[in-house]
Amino acid sequence: MEKLFREINLDKSIPIPLYYQLKRQILSMIETGGLKEGDMLPPESEFCAMLSVSRPTIRQSLNELVVEGYLNRYKGRGTFVSKPKIDARFLSNLETFNNEMRAKNMIPRTEVLTLEKITDSTNFHQAAEKLQIAPGAPLIHLSRLRLADESPLVYVETYLPFEDFTGLLDMDFNEKSLYDLLEEHYSVRVSRVRREIEAVNARRNEASLLKIAVNSAISLVKTVGYSGSPSRPVEYSIARYRGDMNKFSVEIYR
Repeated sequence: MEKLFREINLDKSIPIPLYYQLKRQILSMIETGGLKEGDMLPPESEFCAMLSVSRPTIRQSLNELVVEGYLNRYKGRGTFVSKPKIDARFLSNLETFNNEMRAKNMIPRTEVLTLEKITDSTNFHQAAEKLQIAPGAPLIHLSRLRLADESPLVYVETYLPFEDFTGLLDMDFNEKSLYDLLEEHYSVRVSRVRREIEAVNARRNEASLLKIAVNSAISLVKTVGYSGSPSRPVEYSIARYRGDMNKFSVEIYR
């Protein structure tokens, strides 16, 4: 491991800051597999001796990698490579969670927390408005915890019009995806979605489910799924993604 770090080359003759050069080279080691989850980095003093740079330079590099989720720092123990983030491309691709995780060679699993008919709840009126259904009409409330390789990634609450999809209350969402069931049993194909994303802090219940500390950063994603032509809203979901294990990519073309 020490040999790997001695291969770091910082060029003081170019205008790129030394801390950033170091950060990029450590990140490259992580992304190419030279550094793996759980590997321990040298102490700051050893980095200084190896690279002949100041402690603030080392500290800034490592701090940024900690903030971005690539490293974990434990007081009295040291700095370690964290579990790799999962690059979710659901901003540009409409894909089921199970298929997306399998494409990344990960094993998906779903825990159904709630599957019920509701006429009131914290998000009931918001969901009814998004689904464009009459005030007071019942909804199906489905809440799930989605995991990959047994690590919880996202807690998602989904709302659907009860009158349209009554039979979903008898479906097994531990094994089947919502979109697949809608297509198989109702010939309803979700062909487009509208998503809103914001950064929030995890509340107690969400933190417990996702196995993170209260007030940890999470991504809150609200989705309306549309079907048919002309399109109509058939699904409204509120998903909470762990900030330390997810990142989102999108490609934009001109």
